[in-house]
Amino acid sequence: MENLRYKSVFDIIGPVMIGPSSSHTAGAARIGKIVRSIFGEQPDTVDIYLYESFAKTYRGHGTDIALVGGLLDMEPDDERLADSLKIAHEQNMEVLFVPLKEKAEHPNSVKLLVSKGDRKLSVTGISIGGGNIQISELNGFKISLTMGTPTFIIVHQDVPGMIAKVTNLLSETNINIGTMTVTRESKGEKAIMIIEIDHADIGDITMKLVQIPHIFSVNYFD
Repeated sequence: MENLRYKSVFDIIGPVMIGPSSSHTAGAARIGKIVRSIFGEQPDTVDIYLYESFAKTYRGHGTDIALVGGLLDMEPDDERLADSLKIAHEQNMEVLFVPLKEKAEHPNSVKLLVSKGDRKLSVTGISIGGGNIQISELNGFKISLTMGTPTFIIVHQDVPGMIAKVTNLLSETNINIGTMTVTRESKGEKAIMIIEIDHADIGDITMKLVQIPHIFSVNYFD
């Protein structure tokens, strides 16, 4: 097993170019950005466990820079993506890449463990082709989010009534929930709602959700 932790810009060898595979670059960048969104802020440390195809070609195909770029809140077509490892170092985000030999449910699978202070989050993502992704695990819970349907990711304080306030507001604006996943770090700490809805016409609902007390961030993906 090879462990590669970037602590200095001198650890980055040669010019890094975006690879030819959308699965390894665009999909990887989307996974990183979704993890950043679920976490709610930029992490201080990131352990990235790569499986099968990702493990074999993550540097040559630009999967490494794409994942880190997404964690830095970059889009897949961001011109800064090629410099993401350098930017992460400059912003004191420490990244560990761990290519694994074990099998995964999909050859383009990656597990990210992100942390900041006492906060930790574990997310497993799959790049299924054409830049499309699926989130298959969140904090140890098996889920199935394709991110191909309109989705809210809401980070909030774990206090009574939060789910009711959010779902009531969606109901009042005639937004139907398809699936909903809820998890939390621990009792009373930060919690996460991931809500897939049936249509993309959401009006100003994001602004209304942010105004609910104890909600830290609301991200919407369509």
